[in-house]
Parts: sequence; structure tokens; C-alpha cells
Amino acid sequence: MSIVYDCGDPDTRAAGITAATNALKAGRLVVVPTDTLYGLAANAFDGEAVASLLRAKGRGRDMPVPVLVGSWNTIDGLVFTVRPEARELIRAFWPGGLSLVVQQAPSLAWDLGDTRGTVMVRMPLHPVALELLREVGPLAVSSANISGQPPASTVEQARDQLGGSASVYLDGGPADHAVASTIVDLTADQPRILREGAVPAAAVAEVLGVSVESLLGGGAQG
Repeated sequence: MSIVYDCGDPDTRAAGITAATNALKAGRLVVVPTDTLYGLAANAFDGEAVASLLRAKGRGRDMPVPVLVGSWNTIDGLVFTVRPEARELIRAFWPGGLSLVVQQAPSLAWDLGDTRGTVMVRMPLHPVALELLREVGPLAVSSANISGQPPASTVEQARDQLGGSASVYLDGGPADHAVASTIVDLTADQPRILREGAVPAAAVAEVLGVSVESLLGGGAQG
């Protein structure tokens, strides 16, 4: 039985955050609003919960789950080394619609899928998501939809697709952007945009002091 909490009402929001926190700590899945799209969330350090997330979406381990964080500093404990380019992009666009692919810290006790030693991280610009992240810690979060279906920009769209797979649904209203985040890969010598989304490639290029062409040189991926 899943429950929807209206986060526009302060009392219901508080109850929803508590319910979502308890569900995540118990290994269950939660649907959360973000600034880009609605996300299906699991405790990033609970391998069984992450596996449940992949099953709920109909995805394989070959499509590993990104991680949302609640503060700038959290990334320091998750990555092998934070490159200057990452710091510049974090300062410019976090919280917001920019995801960074970085080399993860080898000591991390998590299993997000076949990541080949990398992790995709983002700090969302949404008060409900940030409050939950600060309660629980890093969350494995993928778009709240069945793989291959349209992503959810409202809680109703998420529930129509995922149903009882999530035990708690936090309704933060329609997603602000209703577009996926921009993904920048920082694992190679040259930064590369894997997907252009909420943050324009030109804005990323300006912060890094490089050309848009160099960022897109490897070809954008969908």
C-alpha cells in the first residue's frame, strides 16, 4: 500500500518526510520531486533497495543508478578526487540541473549497478528533495518511470507507472523544468557533455573556459 503526501501543506509535508525517511531506511522505495523530474529513490548504500529500484523500472545493471546529494560537501566523501573542473561546475550550477560523472571513491560500500568505478552525482534544487537528503544521506535516484516510457513530471504520472513499487509518494507539484539534467563526464582528460538538458552546453562551456564544440565533441547521448 503506497501513500501520497501533499508537500504543499506543512503538516502533511512533515509527515511525508518522516514516512519517506522511515521507508528508505527500511529498504523501501520512495518517489520524490526534484527540480528536473520526479525521481524514484532508494538508500544508496542498500544494495537490495537499489536492485529493487532497477526491477521497478525494468532496467538492467548495465544502466547504473545516479546519486543525489544534499550538500556541496557530500561529494568529497563519494569521489576518488574532486577535480578543479568539478569544483567550478558545482559552484556554478549546484543545486540545480547539472549531473557530474566522476570516479567514485574505491572504499564505497554500495552497488549502483555496473558503474565501472564511476558515479553520477547531482544536488537538486528542490526543498523537499533537499530536506529528505539531509535526513537520509545520499540517495540512488532514477527518473520515476518505467524504462522506455515518458519520464514523470507530476506525482500522478509517477504513480500511474510505478504503482505499489514505491511505498511513499511525495507530491511537490509539477516539476519546475520537466526536463532531465545535463550530464557532464569528468572521468577523462577532457570534460564531455553526455546529455544536454536543463543546463545549456554554452553555460557549461563558459564556466570551464572551453568551446561548446569540445564539450560535445564525443557526440551527445540521449
